[in-house]
Amino acid sequence: MSVRVERNGPVTTVILHRPEARNAVDGPTAAALAAAFREFDADPDAAVAVLWGDGGTFCAGADLKGLGTERSNQATPEGDGPMGPTRMRLSKPVIAAVSGYAVAGGLELAIWADMRIAEQDSTFGVFCRRWGVPLIDGGTVRLPRIIGAGRAMDLILTGRAVDATEALQMGLVNRVVPVGESRSAAEELAAQLAALPQTCLRSDRMSALEQEGLDEPAAVANEFQHGVRALLDGALDGAARFAAGSGRHGQPS
Repeated sequence: MSVRVERNGPVTTVILHRPEARNAVDGPTAAALAAAFREFDADPDAAVAVLWGDGGTFCAGADLKGLGTERSNQATPEGDGPMGPTRMRLSKPVIAAVSGYAVAGGLELAIWADMRIAEQDSTFGVFCRRWGVPLIDGGTVRLPRIIGAGRAMDLILTGRAVDATEALQMGLVNRVVPVGESRSAAEELAAQLAALPQTCLRSDRMSALEQEGLDEPAAVANEFQHGVRALLDGALDGAARFAAGSGRHGQPS
């Protein structure tokens, strides 16, 4: 199976497993990834997902060996992206756990996630530049939004390799961990997120995503609409617990 799903309470881990291809994604694998994340998003007991590549590589991009065959990635304006879930906007967070290479379409999968935890020896880059293969899974859209237009243009035009230290400095990754610990670190973080009040977490996340392209008054109005739902779903009870002394000084509530 090129894609496996493992569940531990509210945490769902989606695993790329194509070691013979350094977890490169062909058409069937892209479809399996999209199906796995749809199932996660629809599961009322699932709160946070982790995307991890087995075997020491996150994802080497699209499987170019499958192009022009029955295993070719789908490349149509409608439906799922060539890499699978990259056109999906989920209602819940996803954390990419990156080991080894996250390049070309693999980089696009990583930046589709909400957060990225990278191992010290990980490498990022638009390596498809050297083959004339374009970014068509959101790379030219999400990279500038995450790291800024200047840095994104550097990566997009040159296709150069970026190590974990530089990736952290430019904001491409959120945290760097020792080699071999990206999955456990991401799952630990996912469990922490899953323990927080979910309506509030998801509404704030969605407001942050939806503000792109809105002018400030429209974005603030949209934030308010999301926030009202959170207020009606336990925020006042949480405020009352805090007022009574719970959760002070950063302690769990």
